Amino acid sequence: MEQVIANGLYLGAQYALIALGLTLIFGLMNVLNFAHGQMYVLGGFITYTVYGQLGLPFPLAVLASGVTLAVIGGLMERYLFRTVIRRSHREESTMLLAAATAFFFDAVILLIFGEKQRGVPKIVGGVFKDFGIILPYDRIVVGLLAAVIILGFILFMKFTKPGRAMRALAQDRVAAQLMGVDVDRYTMIGFALGAMLAGLVGGLLVTITGVNSGIGGPISIKAFTMIMIGGAGVVGGAIAGGFILGMMESVGLTVLREYGDITYLVIFAALMVFLAIRPQGLMGKPWG
Repeated sequence: MEQVIANGLYLGAQYALIALGLTLIFGLMNVLNFAHGQMYVLGGFITYTVYGQLGLPFPLAVLASGVTLAVIGGLMERYLFRTVIRRSHREESTMLLAAATAFFFDAVILLIFGEKQRGVPKIVGGVFKDFGIILPYDRIVVGLLAAVIILGFILFMKFTKPGRAMRALAQDRVAAQLMGVDVDRYTMIGFALGAMLAGLVGGLLVTITGVNSGIGGPISIKAFTMIMIGGAGVVGGAIAGGFILGMMESVGLTVLREYGDITYLVIFAALMVFLAIRPQGLMGKPWG
């Protein structure tokens, strides 16, 4: 039981960090960023290049992933999504644009990095063995770093001017604009921040799972699953959804292992039942 809980908390921390970026963009713009998983992958490849190939320090490599994705996210919002939102009032337009950016990133990543699985040296060696738990130290470090980033994000959103402005936009865009909030500026900052979170977690996890050009889609599906569980556009919901999915995966991989690879079959079946009962998710209100 202790091992299952430890694995669930480790998975939950990284999943929550993935979901936070996606739910931030949705809360601000009502846009499902289908390229979120590809941003994760790109962050992983940047860390692989800077840390694994160039030999620069791991923290610098993860920072490079975050900054690069923040710039890409800001440019995407400014020159793609903002233009489409202003020129079209159909939600399908932003969905098609988001899907197109996902396919574009897939093609670029495949062209530059190829199909092979890439990995980097462990950031720390050794294995923790106590209290009935066996967990490599590198996983503990990555899990703690993810938790610190999540806490920093929450504090940023609660106590800084940009954070309060983005919360106001998510709650009521028109009212925030009437109060003097620069909608364009803070929407771009929010999209950049959401992309940065995807890049950071991709950079962190390349040390554990490695990275390849084909995992963007599955990562996006997991991210969508988490925000559906917690409630789209809700920060607390994204965190709750991440830890719930992490714990469900940990329990499933332990309990259902003898029945084959059916963990996600059971998870998605349970999700369908849950959404039929509570379609808005656990916290179905903006920025609860």
